[in-house]
Amino acid sequence: MHLGNLRTAILAWALARRTHRRFHLRVEDLDRVKEGSEARQLEDLVALGIDWDGEVVRQSERGEAHEAAIGQLQVAGAAYECYCTRREILDAPSAPHSPPGAYPGTCRDLTDDQRETGRAKMRELRREPALRLRAEVNEWTVTDLWAGQVTAAVDDLVLRRGDGVVAYNLAVVVDDAAAGVDQVTRADDLLTSAPRQAYLAHLLGLPEPTYAHVPLAVNTSGARLAKRDGAVTLRDRLARGESEADVVERIGESLGLAGCRTAADVLERWDPQNLVQEPWVVDLKG
Repeated sequence: MHLGNLRTAILAWALARRTHRRFHLRVEDLDRVKEGSEARQLEDLVALGIDWDGEVVRQSERGEAHEAAIGQLQVAGAAYECYCTRREILDAPSAPHSPPGAYPGTCRDLTDDQRETGRAKMRELRREPALRLRAEVNEWTVTDLWAGQVTAAVDDLVLRRGDGVVAYNLAVVVDDAAAGVDQVTRADDLLTSAPRQAYLAHLLGLPEPTYAHVPLAVNTSGARLAKRDGAVTLRDRLARGESEADVVERIGESLGLAGCRTAADVLERWDPQNLVQEPWVVDLKG
């Protein structure tokens, strides 16, 4: 886990503990992951003093619940097959006022003959059609602890990909509700995804959580922090001679809290109302 991931994890944990919530840990492993990566990530969290309530949930083991939710949407007429390739979607003109990359609804209202043509195309490509949500709203509003009321566009998002894998937006909604999650804390690059997910929860008859999006960690060029930026993971920093406490201290300083050496120190001293709102610029030379 890189420093930005660890910072968000500490803040999510501290916010849950401060507000007397349980802190749930879920491994989102629907896509193929490197062997041993889950164990390393859990070890990183423990090393910084983060604990969690209950068993670790693995998204890959929740397929039955995901498919049940998709079936519910299909029965309600809220899902349809999509035969578009990624290139076709990128090249298609977007609907007015839609965000960049939003699906333009190409396959939303096809005739039976057009659907059969689409299925034939998918067979030639040796793929299954994707399954999309038939959204009946253009936007939805959620409540965020720091951003307040946030309204963003809702489009016909993917529910199941053409390779048969359930899409992230569907899986997290179903899994959050199953765990009783009522507040989602994560980095603010996902803020505009929250209304789409909350709308999906609404359609499924599930509670809509509130959100707490924290500023993103970026490199000195302002781009989202990534492993390509150098020694940015906990293990990288340990290999450079830093300790786990040094890493927590670096994260604490990004929050205006000097001298924090454990996650418990952050919990004790951090006031969520005073969260630094600017992105955290990670300068490993400084």
